[in-house]
Amino acid sequence: MARKSTKQINALSLDYVIALLRIGLGSIFLWAFADKLYGLGFSTCRNSETNVVDKMCESAWINGGSPTEGFLNFGTKGPFADFYQSLAGSAFVDWLFMLGLLLIGASLILGIGVKIAAISGAAMLLMMYTAVLPPEHHPIVDDHIIYSLVLIGIVLANGTQVLGLGKWWAKQNLVKKYSWLQ
Repeated sequence: MARKSTKQINALSLDYVIALLRIGLGSIFLWAFADKLYGLGFSTCRNSETNVVDKMCESAWINGGSPTEGFLNFGTKGPFADFYQSLAGSAFVDWLFMLGLLLIGASLILGIGVKIAAISGAAMLLMMYTAVLPPEHHPIVDDHIIYSLVLIGIVLANGTQVLGLGKWWAKQNLVKKYSWLQ
């Protein structure tokens, strides 16, 4: 059996780093979905003054709360604040946001539909970035920009995917026909 070269080992190591970034970002999207759906006390159902968690409170989407209303009404600032505030509490926006979180998160974790998930995720993150301009801790860059760049990197490096169903997914006839589904 031939020994692997340093170049092959480095490429394989990079594949695993990209996979862990993909899965990690997927878990961020999926966790945000679960927290807003059930009110698990991280962003949803936590009293901002007392820090007390009331799991499954009335703010949870499953209990009739709006997953977008609080942030869009009170968390937006800057030149686009009026636009985002006008979307607050819209059932269409709530459904679009929650489906986006769920599908992007699940797709990144499973490694299927990574191209469309990463591009959609980057678009969602850039919208969230414009909702809070200027960023709080840096004049230009914040976590939304960094996550978007990582998602773009994942798309560019996804051809040799490990730790997921991507290789199986790429062999499906529909995906072969429509490569944007990879």
